[in-house]
Amino acid sequence: MLVNFNEILLNAKKGKYAVPHLNINNLEWTKYILEKCNELQVPVILGVSEGAAKYMGGYHAITGMVKGLMEDLNITIPVCLHVDHGSSKETCIKAIDAGFTSVMIDASRHELEENIRITKEVVEYAHERGVSVEAEVGHIGGTEDNITSSATNATLEDCLTLYNNTKIDALAPALGSVHGFYKGEPNLDFETMKTINEQLPIPLVLHGGTGIPDDKIKKAISCGISKININTDLQSVWSKAVRKFLEENQDVYDPRKIIGSGEQSIKNRIEEIVTLFGTKR
Repeated sequence: MLVNFNEILLNAKKGKYAVPHLNINNLEWTKYILEKCNELQVPVILGVSEGAAKYMGGYHAITGMVKGLMEDLNITIPVCLHVDHGSSKETCIKAIDAGFTSVMIDASRHELEENIRITKEVVEYAHERGVSVEAEVGHIGGTEDNITSSATNATLEDCLTLYNNTKIDALAPALGSVHGFYKGEPNLDFETMKTINEQLPIPLVLHGGTGIPDDKIKKAISCGISKININTDLQSVWSKAVRKFLEENQDVYDPRKIIGSGEQSIKNRIEEIVTLFGTKR
């Protein structure tokens, strides 16, 4: 069933495990993710960046695709359809009106006061329609949709101020993670992460999950992370499998066979991620 993430992530916060947020890029990726998570009987959050939404034709097209796949594939797990890094209130409203069940409003590029103002407006619109909202404090660096930005870590005070003034459903505090591949060893601020989790009643989100060593992922979960975003990881394993297939099958031109050659690599990686996160139904 298509749900917002409150039930999924509140259970994860209580149970001290994480739910995977897996970005979708096309019909095939959506199908692979739904099939594998349904096989494993674990909830999943399907993330859609603004760039991916434009690529796939828009928010209505994506909602229709996800709902259709869930029905035709007999998907029985909780599925959340989520805007990843919505850059404006208008973007979030478009997605909500198209049937998305969750949005992230990322106003972290603004000063805190403006971040709060924008986030609060999105929360008011979303909550009236049963849609959950994630926001960001500090700024998570790296590359997202080919846009590179620098990082600024969150503080406990700013996290509490944002939550108390907006009543968001989940928070992504920037604490050392980056989007895309890491250049060097990830340096996560676990102490602040743990403190924020203890002070806030809502789940915490870790962006930039690709490339973080398993032991640090487990430590982040133990410090209160309930949702971990994965995109580059699946893109990497899929592209390697497809390149290998094309090198070995240069006469193949059927796009279904080319795209599908990366299916098993994605599904294998999802199972590894779910096991690492300790995800439960």
